Amino acid sequence: MLDDVRRQKELQTLVQKLGLAKTDRVNWSLLNLALIHPSFSREKNYQQLEFVGDAVVRLAAAEVLLESYPNAMVGEFAALRSIMVSDRSLAEIAERYGIERYLLASSSAALDKEGKISRLADAFEAILGALYLSTHTMELVRPWLDEHLQIKATEILQDPARQNYKDALQEWTQAQYKKLPIYQVQEVVNFIHEEERFIAEVWMNNQKLGAGKGRSKKAAEQAAAKEAFILILQAQ
Repeated sequence: MLDDVRRQKELQTLVQKLGLAKTDRVNWSLLNLALIHPSFSREKNYQQLEFVGDAVVRLAAAEVLLESYPNAMVGEFAALRSIMVSDRSLAEIAERYGIERYLLASSSAALDKEGKISRLADAFEAILGALYLSTHTMELVRPWLDEHLQIKATEILQDPARQNYKDALQEWTQAQYKKLPIYQVQEVVNFIHEEERFIAEVWMNNQKLGAGKGRSKKAAEQAAAKEAFILILQAQ
């Protein structure tokens, strides 16, 4: 238990929200540390726990995918997991539990709207790290996290537009070839529509995987990655 009674009650409320029954297994000091933003304390903050939590959520996602889709290809697993554990996906889960209200951060960091997604995702990973290190098992993680990961996997499979295709394609090429895809982008001189200002192609091992257009270089690359990723899934 923490010396700060008020903080202890806050953390107990959070754990109850997670639906964890075995609260006696929680290392409250670690959980408290998981909710301290670097802007609040340079010496004691969640950064190391976030590092552990990143591995924890990836392992949990891998296990959920293996159990839910035992016949899927490894490349598809890698692509799905990259989206399931993306900052945006983790931030969405964090918001459902109201993580931000428990996070200790400087006033400037707390008001930074642009950094909210990464701030929530980092804190969420740190919480997972703290819960994992409390028992050195997934005992305090998977009972409540699995449902969120399963829902996200289903959403991705039903609506590919939810995906960040560049991340998904990169995850797949790393799993298959241990390499990153290469993007070639050029600006169209006499484009008619703003959406077609840039054309991108994505290549791997001297093979064009896909192509796409966009109003910006990033948008064109995303479109090319989308075409490549969909073609890969169809081939499997």
